Amino acid sequence: LIQEKFQCLYTNGTERIRYLYRNYWGRQEYVRFDSDRGLFEPVTELGRPDAERWNRQPDTLQYYRGALERFCRHNYGVSESYTVQRQVGPRVKISPTQSDSLHHPTLLVCSVTGFYPSEIEIKWFRNGQEETAGAVSTELLQNGDWTFQILVMLETAPQRGDVYT
Repeated sequence: LIQEKFQCLYTNGTERIRYLYRNYWGRQEYVRFDSDRGLFEPVTELGRPDAERWNRQPDTLQYYRGALERFCRHNYGVSESYTVQRQVGPRVKISPTQSDSLHHPTLLVCSVTGFYPSEIEIKWFRNGQEETAGAVSTELLQNGDWTFQILVMLETAPQRGDVYT
């Protein structure tokens, strides 16, 4: 299996961009071009002959050094409106789980789904006061449609009239 991967890593929009061109043999990276260095570098000994050969070819180096502007900066501008600026609000559903006993605390489950980007803060409130003890969360999950989901549970002993949000 031979693979090539082209990566653009962005910091603060296009304030800082790093371009990586990576080559794999049998799922192991063996040589890469890194725009921070401006040269090809072997990742394993298998990559040393390619890195040395490509680093002696001025046209090859010029091509890959220009990829940051030609490929990364260009594609950022083309896709910014539907990637970087994209925002989808979460859908939230709170539900109790069934308890086997009246003496056990109730587990409330907050299901937060369908949001983008992934950065989100979820807090439990009981009667307007933040509840932190007894709250646990699953890991953030990708849905496969550019949205995310997470569950946050709260173990509590509700009293008549309590309102949870």
